[in-house]
Amino acid sequence: MRALLDTHTFLWWNLDAPRLSQTSRDLLGDGDNELLLSVVSVWEIAIKHARGRLDLPKPPAEYLPERIAHYGYDALRVEVGHALQAGRLPAHHSDPFDRLLIAQALVERLPILSADPHFARYGVEVIW
Repeated sequence: MRALLDTHTFLWWNLDAPRLSQTSRDLLGDGDNELLLSVVSVWEIAIKHARGRLDLPKPPAEYLPERIAHYGYDALRVEVGHALQAGRLPAHHSDPFDRLLIAQALVERLPILSADPHFARYGVEVIW
């Protein structure tokens, strides 16, 4: 399976948070799955850490590349089509990071691993 990780899914998996669903744990732990982490999530984590809203074991510049390499995640870059799709989305969700992740999932036709109940309102396949 090929799927996009929501930012909290990536963090909860790496920090072994109990809030991560068993379905997500199973998918994340299966080495046959192709899991993508958007650069949007990297950006979101870096900003939240810089503002003191997110504690990490190491600074993001060390922690994120290590974790991405450890699990072999592929990076999903932001393309013009993703940005344009984000601008066309209805206003169900105000978080710009989430809106761009939703747009990427829609454009790339990827399911997204997310606990966010608003995502499904956009017609994106949500796995949790």
